[in-house]
Amino acid sequence: MPYVYSPWMLPLFVPWSIMPWDVAWFVWRGATVIGLLWSVHWAYSRRPMTTAILLVLLAFPLAANLDTGNINLPLALLLFAAQFSTPVATGLLWMIATTVKWVPVVFWPFMSPRGRLWGLIWLVFALILTALTLPQTLVQLQVLFSFQRPLRIDYLVFVWAIVPWAWRHPEAFRWLIPSTWPGAAQAGAAAARLWRDHWRRSPERTTETWRRVMRARVRAFFGFGV
Repeated sequence: MPYVYSPWMLPLFVPWSIMPWDVAWFVWRGATVIGLLWSVHWAYSRRPMTTAILLVLLAFPLAANLDTGNINLPLALLLFAAQFSTPVATGLLWMIATTVKWVPVVFWPFMSPRGRLWGLIWLVFALILTALTLPQTLVQLQVLFSFQRPLRIDYLVFVWAIVPWAWRHPEAFRWLIPSTWPGAAQAGAAAARLWRDHWRRSPERTTETWRRVMRARVRAFFGFGV
């Protein structure tokens, strides 16, 4: 199979080619299994039934990744571990996963606030390295998009990466329950009417209030407080 990752990440892959195949395969699969068991232990100790059901649903993608040694499962575990790391490490782990495969970019909002900020900083660093290796990067992209692949069910293992956030914020998924939809619709309609009334009375003041609210939300999103 061709090498389809960023050229500047080659130093991360070279050590695996130096080791004998049996040794590299044992270390890779062993480290993956240990990381998976650690994540399962954390999730099961908090939500045993939900964790068990999710593992059953992900059984085939997990088995496919373990059987082939695909990098998707280690990347999902990196994203899992990033949610227990310092902000600098969180951003770095997210950047590495995103640079290897583009799918992890969607997990950026689920990182810690300062971790999101550091993720952007590390991503800028990765883009600089990509620009410095631009000729090789163009070749990499050409190979990536011309390489024929089957349906990638193994990508479903990335669902496991959202478990720490989801298990800590169970109320975030209440919108999936149909019984909550009428109340949410009523609350949204009431908020819209309130803003409309404020706008009619004082458009300038309403606009300034909206700007302050958005600035406060952005600052809080990146961990700077209100």
